Amino acid sequence: MNNELTEFDVELGSGIAAFESRHFSVAAGLLSPLADAGNPQAQYRMAIMAQNGLGMHENHPLAFKYMKAAAEAGLDIAQHGLGFMYMEGECTKKDSAQAVHWFTKAAEQGLAGSRTTLAMMYEEGRGVEKDQATADKWYRMAGFDER
Repeated sequence: MNNELTEFDVELGSGIAAFESRHFSVAAGLLSPLADAGNPQAQYRMAIMAQNGLGMHENHPLAFKYMKAAAEAGLDIAQHGLGFMYMEGECTKKDSAQAVHWFTKAAEQGLAGSRTTLAMMYEEGRGVEKDQATADKWYRMAGFDER
């Protein structure tokens, strides 16, 4: 079991390194089997590549599938990404309430970008009732003093 874990970690590390260095076709080859096996880090990166046609043809259903799986596994950046997909109607139907749901999950894990986006959504009443006090709370939590 220990050898499998080490090999898995090496493949994941190599796939992430290829992704970060913009060698997307290499990254896709390394990360695809790991994403299919349920690794949230691999799923998140595969979602980004499928959404934007990096190292593969654009594939919005696959991008949504991987982003949702990684978000459901608790990966904060994937929760933010899924929230963005719902907010903008990218790779899925626009759904502001779902966007708020996923931004909240990421924000509760400390992701400043999600906190800021949530603040704006509460300020504008997008997907939630307009609520300036809640918007101000999320802005403060994101690191903004006063608006």
